[in-house]
Amino acid sequence: MNDSVEKTNNVSRRNFLLAGTALTVAAGSGVGLTSAPAQAAIKSSARIVIVGSGLAGLGMVNRLRRQLDGAKITLLDAKKVHHYQPGFTLVATGIWPVDKVSDTNKELIPAGVEWVQEMAHEFKPDTNQVITDSGRVLDYDYLVVATGLHLDFDQIEGMDVGRIGSNGLASVYPSPDHALASWKAMEKFCKTGGRALMTLPNTAIKCAGAPLKMTFMLANRAQQAGTLAKSSIDFHSAITSVFSVPVINQEVLNRWDTIGIPVHFQSKLVAVDIDGQRATFEKADGSRVVEDYDFLHVAPAMCAPDSVRKSPLAWQEGPQAQGGWLDVDPGTLQHNRYKNVFGVGDINGTAKGKTAATVKKSVPLVVENLLSVMAGEEPKKIFDGYTSCPLLVREGAALLVEFDYQNNLTPTVPFVKPLEESYFAWLLKYRLFKPSYIAVAKGHL
Repeated sequence: MNDSVEKTNNVSRRNFLLAGTALTVAAGSGVGLTSAPAQAAIKSSARIVIVGSGLAGLGMVNRLRRQLDGAKITLLDAKKVHHYQPGFTLVATGIWPVDKVSDTNKELIPAGVEWVQEMAHEFKPDTNQVITDSGRVLDYDYLVVATGLHLDFDQIEGMDVGRIGSNGLASVYPSPDHALASWKAMEKFCKTGGRALMTLPNTAIKCAGAPLKMTFMLANRAQQAGTLAKSSIDFHSAITSVFSVPVINQEVLNRWDTIGIPVHFQSKLVAVDIDGQRATFEKADGSRVVEDYDFLHVAPAMCAPDSVRKSPLAWQEGPQAQGGWLDVDPGTLQHNRYKNVFGVGDINGTAKGKTAATVKKSVPLVVENLLSVMAGEEPKKIFDGYTSCPLLVREGAALLVEFDYQNNLTPTVPFVKPLEESYFAWLLKYRLFKPSYIAVAKGHL
């Protein structure tokens, strides 16, 4: 099926040249592919601890390793395998093989960095210490928190992550294997059709477009199989929208109306009977509705890991406090109370920004701001909240959605209009974003 994309989309040589031109022009933008300029290393004996080996943590480690001469840089994370999470939706919809989304951290961590293969258990910012799960104490002068987030499946009564792939249960989020199992469940559903329920939680989530992509692609796969007319697909959103940017939200709703996908707002998945294939949704007034299903995609509530959520580093009040997110200034990404601490990636308690594209644009900014603080200066660089989501609408077409904190559309690639489906946007997601992602992880972008 992977090679069929090129066969079924008769894309001319001219279009590929235009796509190449678009990428060239986009260089240096949010989705560009240019390398970071070389800089002379700064002499430093600082102790820097970076917690988390996702894209954000790796990007920070690689850049700081090159830009600092003599600093002791420690990376704290037990994970040995690095997953390309933006590829999970491609696996879960039958577009990519599962082995395309996993690499090893060993090949992405530069020499000269101390890799402590444990997890952070406790943050003690008042004494500049991180305690690992074995009790080891890591002292630091500067701390970068890049832990990622926690998938809170426990909020759904009866949910069993281990059973994803069986009885129509799917979720793209937990791992590559669960994404593959979700594809098997989708594929089985599309053979006969039936009733599908798609969900969105009432918390901030990483890759907020993933539940929408799964919905679009389920309809597309059923159409390809000739079973769409025998199927019903309902989307249950626990909030009052399906996407945070109003113009994109309306575009998605319009497209779903055309396809015939009704949306139920303020309808939160609270329980699932996997054997009985029944899902329970709680409405705004507290009433509950039980729905039968043949396919159920679960997008769980998400929050900060306990190590951050229960620490002084978390927001103490306001809308971000409920999820325990890291208390950072949305512009500088410096901690609001502990000035030698910065956050990058999904853990940040900001209005937008739990995507790989956000990490791509914010990592260089955080490095520069950290270096400024190390030099006794105030952070100078301000992040605008740039976020990007290649929103798959069918095989061979996507919307390239780019926006900022203020919900302004911020397109960076010529020939790709945000509200028009495009093969170029598909090509970026399908072929080009992973090489860009790896370059970010290695500190080259």
